[in-house]
Amino acid sequence: MVSQYDKDDVEAVGLVKFDFLGLRTLTILDLALSNTNAQRASEGLPPLSFESLPIDDKKSYQLLKTANTTAVFQLESRGMKDMLKQAKPDCFEDIIALVALYRPGPMDLIPDFCRRKHGLQRVEYPHPATESILKETYGIAVYQEQVMQIAQVVAGYSLGGADLLRRAMGKKKPEEMVAQRAIFNEGAQKNGLSEKQANELFDLLEKFAGYGFNKSHAAAYALVAYQTAYLKAHYPAAFLAATMSADMNNTDNVHIFFDDCAPNQVEVLPPDINQSEFQFKPLSSNKILYGLGAVKGTGLAAIEVILFSRNQDGPFKDIFDFCNRLDLRKVNRRVIESLIRAGAFDQLEPNRAALLAAVSTAISAAEQSSQHAGQNSLFGEVSDTQHQLPAVEPWTEEQALQEEKAALGFYLSGHPFLSHKEELATFVRGTLADLVPQEQPKLMAGVVMGVRVRMTQRGKMAIVTLDDAVARVDVVVGSEMLNQYAQLIKEDQLLVVEGRISHDEFSGGIRVNARKIFDLVTARSTYANMLKISCNGLSDAQKLAAILSPYCSKAVDKKLCPVKIEYHNHQGQASLMLGDDWRVELHDDLLRHLSAWLSKENVKILYN
Repeated sequence: MVSQYDKDDVEAVGLVKFDFLGLRTLTILDLALSNTNAQRASEGLPPLSFESLPIDDKKSYQLLKTANTTAVFQLESRGMKDMLKQAKPDCFEDIIALVALYRPGPMDLIPDFCRRKHGLQRVEYPHPATESILKETYGIAVYQEQVMQIAQVVAGYSLGGADLLRRAMGKKKPEEMVAQRAIFNEGAQKNGLSEKQANELFDLLEKFAGYGFNKSHAAAYALVAYQTAYLKAHYPAAFLAATMSADMNNTDNVHIFFDDCAPNQVEVLPPDINQSEFQFKPLSSNKILYGLGAVKGTGLAAIEVILFSRNQDGPFKDIFDFCNRLDLRKVNRRVIESLIRAGAFDQLEPNRAALLAAVSTAISAAEQSSQHAGQNSLFGEVSDTQHQLPAVEPWTEEQALQEEKAALGFYLSGHPFLSHKEELATFVRGTLADLVPQEQPKLMAGVVMGVRVRMTQRGKMAIVTLDDAVARVDVVVGSEMLNQYAQLIKEDQLLVVEGRISHDEFSGGIRVNARKIFDLVTARSTYANMLKISCNGLSDAQKLAAILSPYCSKAVDKKLCPVKIEYHNHQGQASLMLGDDWRVELHDDLLRHLSAWLSKENVKILYN
């Protein structure tokens, strides 16, 4: 039966309104518990059940106190984490109260609640009769049930009558409030309160009722929050694998949970075509195997075909065996290429570039094979042609990471910042995690993870998210700078930023306003003293000139770097500073060519 009545009219005709709330967290908990019990079974331990969890587990409360609550139900937002650090909950009642308080209205009471809990503020009660009711929340009325209990104890209401009072206060209907105030005053005066005290307490209850939260609702939420915290504290791999599995179609969320693995001492292994399942799979208490279903461009149908073949006929031998055994209408070229880019074939062949180049050949061979065409050889056997991968140069680490990000949505096996970390540390002091508000502009560096453009009264501005494999920070780029550096501000670009760091009152963190933006080539030339090249008697001066020439300018340019040659042979050594005509742009290609010829230790950029 379906009604189009609203909630008030439904109740007016004698029906009861129910709200049914679906919580995906319950699905996550179910999968996490299944993962946990599989781990416990392998260790010879009995299965765990939520009914048997101790409600006073110290490790779980330590996780809450330190706000290690990413993926913990109800407690994962920035504001909730800040509140947990202040409140430092150490009992289940604290979690209930914090769930109820963290909403518009009662949020203003959170500082008082925290100070009273830790003895930094005196606990006061609106009336002595309310102490037993408000003691658990340090004199602050947090729950609707507390409003009802106070009306019952102070003014002699029945619980049914107290619920009507609560509803009247919540709806703020003037005629109902006048009637309820008279009933409350009469009952309160019978219990020894003056008319003034009764009116003051009624006004206070009316204020409380406006934001009061249903305690049974908050307690149910708090229990789910505690259960997720318990599993994360004790079985982080099982829990985080379940969390990522439940959000496989949301790359941004998977990335958030992936970033949370390392701080919890959990390693996420790349997908493996012969080991991975559709979902993320915990391999031990601190290892998770990436799920094939979380690779972009795959999908359940394709992965089911792969898993079925693997379970039926054993591990795949190579890319040709893989294509030959599968229905290529379901596991098409896009699926295969995505799996290669994600590193799923690395255990069979680490050269992803060669694998990608072989896909067309492997698909063609599979389509022509006797297994697919139903053709046998002259003597009746199935032909077993040996195929070779094409001779293709492996991708550079940077290119491999770019391709990996295209398949997964983020960097998994490494980070492009790390290959430049040592060099950047010579002139960029500290990591993004070290940034604090300060007067003087500060240099920072990171790879662009995202760009959000907004319109303001002054025109467009951008919020650029930088990541240095340690932390992330948002950098505000104003309209003029956005126009000036638009060609640099793009995803995966390594940037060096000079910015002013201030306290952000809105988020409670820091705010970075960019003043200058450089790519790595420009930053090198801006902050470097010179390029020092060491060579010996076997070096060819003409070859050196040929390498340097494409990166030189005949005009003196501050953005170009002077070159110093240190020459040594069996007779001795000498140094020579090349003239302005030989100043160079410190491009990656130049450094790569010089290092390939002279070796990396003989090519050094010297910074201030």
